[in-house]
Amino acid sequence: MKKLACLVPLALALAACGAPDSPPAATTEAPPGPPVVAPADQPADPTPPQSAGEFATARLDEALAGSWRSEANRARDQYRHPRQTLEFFGVKPGDTVIEIAPGGGWYTEILAPMLKDSGRFIAANAADASSDYARRTNEAYRELLKKDAAEFGEVQFVEYDPKAPVLGPADSADVVLTFRNVHNWGDNAPAMFKAFFDVLKPGGTLGVVDHRAAPGKTLDDLKGSGYMPVDYVKGLATDAGFTFVAESEVNANPNDTKDHEKGVWTLPPSLALGEQDRDRYLAIGESDRMTLKFQKPPGDRIFKQGADNAPADDQPQGD
Repeated sequence: MKKLACLVPLALALAACGAPDSPPAATTEAPPGPPVVAPADQPADPTPPQSAGEFATARLDEALAGSWRSEANRARDQYRHPRQTLEFFGVKPGDTVIEIAPGGGWYTEILAPMLKDSGRFIAANAADASSDYARRTNEAYRELLKKDAAEFGEVQFVEYDPKAPVLGPADSADVVLTFRNVHNWGDNAPAMFKAFFDVLKPGGTLGVVDHRAAPGKTLDDLKGSGYMPVDYVKGLATDAGFTFVAESEVNANPNDTKDHEKGVWTLPPSLALGEQDRDRYLAIGESDRMTLKFQKPPGDRIFKQGADNAPADDQPQGD
């Protein structure tokens, strides 16, 4: 009995030592999968899309660098500052832009390509059968559009009656631009600014660049000079219903004394005195210019000017 009593605990101990291990506890965690690898033809970190501002800058860069621009036109960038001017006016792809009296097409060579695939470019010139200058200018401009049709796209060319200008359907344009033309319009200037107001959409922009007179000068003082009082130009716009937005000094030239024998045409690019003091005028550069931005109010139209206007004079257009 003693022997049996000793053997029982020993058997129980051996059974406990020889028992198999318990199975591991169950888990809900999935086994790790294979590493995720981006397809070879698809970058793991793609370049973000261009913003609207970057797109506008890229289009303007392309237009400014265009092979269709002559060396003579490129040389004037230092005086006309097209990049800064168009950026100040807020011109961008997708806009409907009307350029008034585009002359030889200096700005057209930039605006038309910039708007070719996104937006619309419209050129508006006076139709005056009695003016040889107007007829020649319009013919030459049409030839320019044909020559560079591939780069310019579908440019719409509008000819308006200078005595009663209509530039297109009411409220149809985003931007109207006029470069160095106001000094040509004389008593017809109010009708031109009314036409700008009518064709612009509410909230649309009017951009004006012209030769800037010395402070205190009147229209009578400036006859035949090409220079214009800033307050006079601002008044034409605000009387037509525009709100003045801002003035830029981007086209300023402090070297211009504004007292030249043949007015602004004494200076480049015209150099109206020929070889007389040519180096002096080249050193001055092109004229000092105002750069004014106006907006058509988002609400109701306002127009304060009367309808009776005299014909514009036949001075060369600004381009």
